[in-house]
Amino acid sequence: MNKPIGTTKWIHGIVTVLLLLSAGAAHSQPGAGKPVLSVVTDIPLPGPAVRFDYQSLDVEHGRLYISHMNANQLVVFDTRKRKVVANLDGFSRVHGVIAVPEIGRVYASVTGNHEVAVVDMATLKTIATAGPINYPDGLAYAPAAKRVFVSDEHGGVDAVIDATTNKLIANIPLGGGAGNTVYDAGSGHILVAVHGVNELISIDPAAMKIIGRYRLPGIQNPHGIALDEANRLAFIAGEENHSLGVFDLRTMKLLSVHPVGDDPDVLAFDPGLKRLYVSAESGTVTIFQYGHRKLTPLGSLNMPHAHTVAVDPETHLVYFPLQDINGHPVLRIMRPAGQK
Repeated sequence: MNKPIGTTKWIHGIVTVLLLLSAGAAHSQPGAGKPVLSVVTDIPLPGPAVRFDYQSLDVEHGRLYISHMNANQLVVFDTRKRKVVANLDGFSRVHGVIAVPEIGRVYASVTGNHEVAVVDMATLKTIATAGPINYPDGLAYAPAAKRVFVSDEHGGVDAVIDATTNKLIANIPLGGGAGNTVYDAGSGHILVAVHGVNELISIDPAAMKIIGRYRLPGIQNPHGIALDEANRLAFIAGEENHSLGVFDLRTMKLLSVHPVGDDPDVLAFDPGLKRLYVSAESGTVTIFQYGHRKLTPLGSLNMPHAHTVAVDPETHLVYFPLQDINGHPVLRIMRPAGQK
């Protein structure tokens, strides 16, 4: 997920016109004037004004874990009190992060050290590391197998860590670069977006073997993934052609492709509101509404470096760590229009 900003890309197809950020709100179709998102508050974050990466929300304990990649820090934010409770050092070039409250652990991709750190939720101390992994990025936890799956973006594998022993136990060759890795509770499988071959791959976490490869026509270099598990859908971002695919997890086929901001990165889905947020390296966040097996674009907004997003399914608040607002990093909290 550490990609150069401003890379020249081919402009494709028909451009969908969306209104941009105005006075801190995302707006719907031109002329409507109805905000889609509005700013609740900006919370100052510690550390220098440098790049953030993935986030992971622990709803059970009201904590948001934020990888402050270029500061080599892991930020722990209390979503109920709206304050930073810890800023953990020693996470060199940290990319991915995933909170697993059922086992009291947080896993972080310490990419600079080619390893994954295991953090105890109670003490916030690193209790183990697992590796070596060439370029650890996205993370997923398979609960039945008690294994952590790690996107090795440059190594072309999904690495597997035993969550009981905290040891690296396998590398699963993908045939291309590993994009995001997620756990699909509906199937019990791990899903990986694979660069180059433009496929979604399904892995059996117990056997640690690929059980399906599915083409993604119209999606170039698939990377970010979000799931709508209730409706058995995967939303997959194509970082090379600013595209978003809607993939049916029942038929394992691509249903539709939509334009989004340049170089889409992190996606977040709110299952209660059935709303999808697609954040891009360009700073464009595109917002969709799901219904009747299709996505409808609601609008978009632009914020500097808004390439990572998280959403709380209980409060519907949306979180954007922004690296540089007036020279300082902030966590921008937004809410959908009409929500209190």
